[in-house]
Amino acid sequence: MSRLLLVDDDRELCELLVEYLAIEGFEVEAVHDGESGAEAALQGGYSLVLLDVTLPKLNGFEVLKRIRKQSEIPVLMLTARGDDVDRIIGLEIGADDYLPKPYNHRELVARIKAILRRAEQFGESLAADDSHRLQLDDIELNLANHEVTCNGQPIELTATEFIVLRVLLERAGELISRAELTELALERRLVQYDRAIDMHVSNVRRKLGAKPDGSPRFKTVRGSGYYYIATGAGH
Repeated sequence: MSRLLLVDDDRELCELLVEYLAIEGFEVEAVHDGESGAEAALQGGYSLVLLDVTLPKLNGFEVLKRIRKQSEIPVLMLTARGDDVDRIIGLEIGADDYLPKPYNHRELVARIKAILRRAEQFGESLAADDSHRLQLDDIELNLANHEVTCNGQPIELTATEFIVLRVLLERAGELISRAELTELALERRLVQYDRAIDMHVSNVRRKLGAKPDGSPRFKTVRGSGYYYIATGAGH
């Protein structure tokens, strides 16, 4: 049974969610302020954190920053409906996905299960040894243990970011639409005004930096999608 940490100051909502998610097979513990949330998340033992943005003591963004300094535990941000700024900030800091309030409980469970599947795949060995690798330019992905190095230096990626990078490297030079990348990396359909996949690509781009010769690694085709610029390809 997956253990979830719910960080939300709405105690009545927490009680309802704990009961509902228990029916869905999850064990949920709830805390109601940011400091308690950050401390609990970093103590380990949880599979995923459900993190509200508006919290006493520390807001959700501050909690997420503290978590990401020490842990890559999956985080699903719960944001106010229509507040695109909150969503973008959360994804920039390292949230795996977001869900605007008020949300449908079935949608919440679907998002949780999708994130947990990615995390489980991220944590499982895909090969018996370290020989299963994907290499392009100065980037190397170890598909067995999900380690990433760039120019010989280790790069810390979330499970979602790892999938985004893997897809773009495996299909270097090929334009991958935002819709397809959303389905592959987030396991859901792209909806209008959804910026999640854009922010994950942006995070990967920022963490890797430019190629050794200073040229960009990724090409954004506005309104269409992204591709990794293969050596010798035009910009």
